[in-house]
Amino acid sequence: MNAMTLRGTTLHYDDFGPSTGAPVLLVHGHPFDRTMWAPQAEALSGAGYRVITPDLRGYGLSGVTPGKVLLSDFADDLAALLGHLGIDRAVVGGVSMGGQIAMEFRHRHPGRVRALVLSDTSAPAETEDGKEFRNRLADRLLAEGMDGYAGEVIDKMLAAYNVDTMPDVAERVLSMMRATDPRGAAAALRGRAERRDYRDTLPAVREPVLIVVGADDVYTTVADAEAIRRLVPHASLAVIEKAGHLPGAEQPERFNAVLLDFLTTLPPCPRPEASPS
Repeated sequence: MNAMTLRGTTLHYDDFGPSTGAPVLLVHGHPFDRTMWAPQAEALSGAGYRVITPDLRGYGLSGVTPGKVLLSDFADDLAALLGHLGIDRAVVGGVSMGGQIAMEFRHRHPGRVRALVLSDTSAPAETEDGKEFRNRLADRLLAEGMDGYAGEVIDKMLAAYNVDTMPDVAERVLSMMRATDPRGAAAALRGRAERRDYRDTLPAVREPVLIVVGADDVYTTVADAEAIRRLVPHASLAVIEKAGHLPGAEQPERFNAVLLDFLTTLPPCPRPEASPS
């Protein structure tokens, strides 16, 4: 685990695989941390890719910014992280809120994106009802903490049948949610409520795009994934069976196979020289 100071906070991150490998930046969702991507980091780094998994501002071990953190703040943090690591362009992937951050990153830093991976996410701006809901939830988390919320949503984060049949996965997801600082979660909820409408920006994306969705995701459904696919005609869509909102955790072997297949289709990128020993 590594740490760097940027933009008024400390960001913690893991950097897996060879430094000369093609870089892949994976962005977790709410309210999780970088360890969400552990199965993918292991598989991709084993295949020779350099995998960067940060704790977003306010999550995991990274510093907390109370109040409101916009998706643009997260995106700019990630651009600064890549700059710190000497990475010009990367495959940028994210799940749920992380997918929206990936879309925001592409909007703000298009030259830094080699390809996009959008898992279980949605493109429209928040509705008025959605804004009210997120701000109320932020107030609740600040008042009550994360435990009650985590218990209420676990059977939506995972497909309900996987909560019982995959107790280790359920416990890992619950542990991440319960460990999140409520101030960080609340700030992200308030910022996410103000996100832009990515339906306005996705049609301009020319880089390769992989869209992944759990077949039984109740938060961002297969229909939401298909809507993104229509916005980006050259994108590919993979539906992961027997998974809900977090297919990378619920069905890691299937998810990893789809992701690795996608990465092998990308045009070669310049490889940095290895640092002298």
